[in-house]
Amino acid sequence: MANIVVAHGAWSAAWAWKKVRPLIAAAGHLFFTPTYTGLGERAHLASPDNNLETHIADVLGVITYEDLRDVILVGHSYGGMVASGVADRARDRVARLIYLDAFVPANGQALIDFVPDPEKSRLLNSVKTGDGWRVTPNPTPPDTAAEDLEWIGKFRMPQSAKCFTQPLRLQAALTLPRVYIHCTRFADKKPFAQFDTATKGTPGWRNFDLDASHSPNVTAPSALVDVLQRSLAV
Repeated sequence: MANIVVAHGAWSAAWAWKKVRPLIAAAGHLFFTPTYTGLGERAHLASPDNNLETHIADVLGVITYEDLRDVILVGHSYGGMVASGVADRARDRVARLIYLDAFVPANGQALIDFVPDPEKSRLLNSVKTGDGWRVTPNPTPPDTAAEDLEWIGKFRMPQSAKCFTQPLRLQAALTLPRVYIHCTRFADKKPFAQFDTATKGTPGWRNFDLDASHSPNVTAPSALVDVLQRSLAV
């Protein structure tokens, strides 16, 4: 049995993992999906001051107050920024770090540093044309089913630009075992292949491909749980 904690992606929350929960439970693991401040059921806490450190603290709080140890920490997309900070601050609690089509930052890097110029412009322009402090969600992958589009369309919401522009500060380089899961559908439309390439063959890393688009928790939950199971076995 593993203690799995998810650092979810941007504009999302715990609700986006509801298809995965029963599958993980059936596999015999405990599964925690903290919602970041200002999103999902915590939308009433949205603020221009919410940033990357806020969301790192959210996940650390669950690990601390649930008294979790030997944690398998999964960072999805933007959650790779969050999970890296959590693994740094909870080195005695996190046993393995899994990046799921996620950003893999080094000390001093912000998410916006990895985004190509056209996407960076979209991100910043969405703030200017909105309420002045929140970034609107990216479009969903084209293979997202109509019923899923309706579902996630109800609940995805903008989040503070500071989450994307605040650099991550690490106490030291991460040395724990790490896994990179690369979602291969529409990979040319995403910035994540660079991390799969950079980590492949690197000591301390294992890499897996997943035939799914960027949010397999929505579009391919069974395939996602299968690759997570395989990543726990190495």
